[in-house]
Amino acid sequence: MGKNLIQQRRGRGTPRYRAPSHRYHYQLTYPSNQSPSKGVIKDIIHHQAHSAPLAIVEFDNRESICMPAPLNIRVGEPVFYQHPENLSPGSILNLAAIPEGTTIYNIEKFPQSNIPGFCRASGCLARVISRTKDHVLVQLPSKKEKRFHPECRATIGEIAGSGRLEKPILKAGKKHHMMKARNKLYPIVSGVAMNAVDHPFGSGRGRHKGKPTIAPRFAPPGRKVGMLRARRTGKRR
Repeated sequence: MGKNLIQQRRGRGTPRYRAPSHRYHYQLTYPSNQSPSKGVIKDIIHHQAHSAPLAIVEFDNRESICMPAPLNIRVGEPVFYQHPENLSPGSILNLAAIPEGTTIYNIEKFPQSNIPGFCRASGCLARVISRTKDHVLVQLPSKKEKRFHPECRATIGEIAGSGRLEKPILKAGKKHHMMKARNKLYPIVSGVAMNAVDHPFGSGRGRHKGKPTIAPRFAPPGRKVGMLRARRTGKRR
């Protein structure tokens, strides 16, 4: 009798596969009001749930928010909210008020949703391509162009921490602790590298699946591996 596969164990919802969100003390937000205001960066912190450093900003009305820290910014520098004449790094504006060609990040998904949905990882930046009355066209870091509502908010500049991936990870233990901080499964082993007791693709003569890659539609969870309900297979001609 075989063991439970990784996808079977993950479905149980045990702490091994659950993010430690009880240790996530900060959440990315926007100011709740729409009136123009000025804030000051009080602190720049490291947060285990984010790859970029976070900036704690306090505004004139004593409201504090947390946002990804822009590049080349320091504690004590001002941050402007809804001031179209100030396009300094860290300033927050509606997309309708941001000039074309400006680099932005931390883009809101829907107007007034208070949920930054796009371009939040370290070193990321997007760019405003064009503006119309109905939408604003933004080029995302993947070079994909997406339309946003003009009332969606975004932050001016580029997120700090762009050199995060340049430092080599010299030890396996270093990678282990990095992944454990967010409860990510590590290492990820391919099915053909396992034993026959661990995976349907395991064992065999070398790294050979030994059976069709497409799982049957009504296969049980222990067999449903590989290409699930593939739209097409074979070489494209």
